[in-house]
Amino acid sequence: MKLFQVIVISVFLCACALSCAAIDREAFTFTSYNLDVRVEPEQQRLAARGKIGLRNDSASPQRHLTLQISSSLDWRSIQLNGKAVQFVSQPYASDVDHTGALSEAVVTLPQEVALHGTVELEIGYEGMMPLDVTRLTRIGVPEDAAKHSDWDQISEASAAVRGIGYVVWYPVSTEAASLSDGNAVFQTLGRWKRREAQAGMDLDLCVDHFPGSERRIIANGLTTSGGGRGSGEPHDSTQITTPLLTSCSHEVFHPVGETVPTFAMAGYSTLNRANVNIDYLGDHKSAAENYALASELATPFVSEWFGAPREKAEVVEIADPEAAPFESGTMLFTPLSISSDARLAQMTAVHQLTHAAFSSPRPWIYEGLAHFAQAAYRERQSGRQAALDFMGVHRTAVAEAEKSLSNNSSPKSLSNNSSPNPAADESLINTSLQELYRSKAMFVWWMLRDMVGEAELKKALSLYRPNQDKDPAYLQRLIQAESKQDLEWFFDDWVYRDRGLPDFRVGSVFPRQILGGGYMVTVTVENLGGAGGEVPVTLKIEGGEVTKRIIVPGKGKASVRIEAVTMPQEVVVNDGSVPESDMSNNVYRIETLNH
Repeated sequence: MKLFQVIVISVFLCACALSCAAIDREAFTFTSYNLDVRVEPEQQRLAARGKIGLRNDSASPQRHLTLQISSSLDWRSIQLNGKAVQFVSQPYASDVDHTGALSEAVVTLPQEVALHGTVELEIGYEGMMPLDVTRLTRIGVPEDAAKHSDWDQISEASAAVRGIGYVVWYPVSTEAASLSDGNAVFQTLGRWKRREAQAGMDLDLCVDHFPGSERRIIANGLTTSGGGRGSGEPHDSTQITTPLLTSCSHEVFHPVGETVPTFAMAGYSTLNRANVNIDYLGDHKSAAENYALASELATPFVSEWFGAPREKAEVVEIADPEAAPFESGTMLFTPLSISSDARLAQMTAVHQLTHAAFSSPRPWIYEGLAHFAQAAYRERQSGRQAALDFMGVHRTAVAEAEKSLSNNSSPKSLSNNSSPNPAADESLINTSLQELYRSKAMFVWWMLRDMVGEAELKKALSLYRPNQDKDPAYLQRLIQAESKQDLEWFFDDWVYRDRGLPDFRVGSVFPRQILGGGYMVTVTVENLGGAGGEVPVTLKIEGGEVTKRIIVPGKGKASVRIEAVTMPQEVVVNDGSVPESDMSNNVYRIETLNH
């Protein structure tokens, strides 16, 4: 009899394993969250109850679905219409959470959900949320460095927790992704964000604390009541005999696909200024005042480009003085050590205030403009070369990202589940890679300014309306109307498709003397890369230089004639304003003409 029972159990477990393996984890879209979340800092504990709405967006009816939370949390209940549904909880390896794993509930519904059909589940889960750097240390990141990157935790002193991509503290459902597998994590997060583009989250967020140790609640959602600053109410805890106080805040995150729901809880004090609120810890008021001053100094520049900020920027201090800053929308979570460097503080403030002044549903516009604003501000402070030097770090990141995409698209690297052309999927209007929608987009805006003029670009941006941006070409049309230029080739190479990067080199230089003295120099530039670009060509002559701009198509050539008063010594193509795959071949020394 016992042997029969063992066999039955084994068969059942095998059936479950096969069923779980066959589930389409991205079949359902989360359409709504209505959650009550309670945080108990002394116990490093988070508990959640509430309802979630899901819609079947797959190609067939579905009876099974998965719900995933951080592996440090446990599922307690899942119900449909007040009745418990069958589910199997299992660990699921994935680096979308800082622990490197998820607690996955494989849910069997009473009946299939039809195509585009919806279902609402009542859920409950809870658990500990300590600092965890597992996903980083197992790929070789030193533990100290990992702690400053994955700083999310609930501790007795404070709490600071980001959402999916850092900590899955609200339910999601994604395929597994590993940081050791190229861009897999970013691509998985990109698919999640696109699927949740219209999802909303209503969150009642509460924190328990002892009398005299009050904690403020700060979140990057729209606070609709309490503001995280309300007085507490008594709460009887069954686990702690001393009565606790509970402070609550109601937060709305919409859409979840654009905002990573993030919250912090600590004994914050607040510094309020015209364009920024700064929540600081302990005796760090002077550091907060330094950042407020940086914000005031940066505001006129941002207003000149994008209009006056439409909302206040928010700064929330992280306790770890070496923590990597994190931004979501107009809220920045950061150690206030940035305020000790006045120039860095102003650059950070420019980025924040640009978000506060200019909104767009498209990441390449929203984030790209904020990064471009930093480069343009650096130029205003110290000149064009200083701005190009600032952009140099981003240039390297873009080149590496494009190189990785190119390698992944080679026939040898394609797996059975890979796109036949991954690079084509990473155009600026589709990409989930930060190196592209932040850094590459910054260069796109810089190049557009060089091409069409600063006044024309400012005017086009002033006419931009986020709610009218329904077509990828909407922005192109605005800029073309102001500049009177046909920019289809540029947007096609840099925005609508990812053709990689250009690779310019001087193919030939032919100087000839002209009547009256001086030289007419014909320079032919080759582009070995796939993307075209308008690039500066500079003749270095004794006592100065002469520059003209030229459009060189991808895999093509173009020539420009430049007049020089003396024999040129060398020719340089590109001053660093156009990102290239290889900038080691940009200088042509004229001495070679004599050989």
